[in-house]
Amino acid sequence: MTGYKDYGFINNQPAHSFDYLQAPLLSLLSKKRNQCILDLGCGNGYLVNYLIAQGFNAFGTDASEKGIAIARETNPARFFVQDLSTSKLPDGLKNLNFDTIISTEVIEHLFDPEGFIGFCKKTLNGKGELVISTPYHGFLKNLGISIFNKWDAHFSPEWYGGHIKFWSKASLSHLLCKSGFTITDFKGCGRVPYFWKSMIIKAKID
Repeated sequence: MTGYKDYGFINNQPAHSFDYLQAPLLSLLSKKRNQCILDLGCGNGYLVNYLIAQGFNAFGTDASEKGIAIARETNPARFFVQDLSTSKLPDGLKNLNFDTIISTEVIEHLFDPEGFIGFCKKTLNGKGELVISTPYHGFLKNLGISIFNKWDAHFSPEWYGGHIKFWSKASLSHLLCKSGFTITDFKGCGRVPYFWKSMIIKAKID
């Protein structure tokens, strides 16, 4: 994974997942509609810094102090340390009116995904868009993993900081709808259809 070492950030380069996530994610954003963006779990800030360079108004938070330090090398005032399990915005972001939240490859690591979605809803003040990416797990992909006996490698318990939740389009959509969001877009990312590496779901609340 470029730019990472044992889940520690070593430079400002994107994770390998951005090879297949970046283009579909950007296609879901508009400068006119998405005027104040918060990236929750921004890592080393690559996506936020890229969005800023493209003319978006974006900010990021992450639990990694090292990741945030790297992110701040490019845009010092746009990044803040935040433990997502606390559901509390850093002081420097509390007065901003976010209309968009992005979270890429984060929700699969969280013990309380419902609490996280509730925090997103609260941060949006009940109106705005939420764009989430996470590794895709649907019937055909899961069947393929079984046929080729890849479950031990795919769900290795020895993977430090690994995934603890595994989402399908249906299960993530259900969580979002239960929390008051309406699904507006779905994109499979990487590999061939229904064997996607990841998926992006965009939802709105108003």
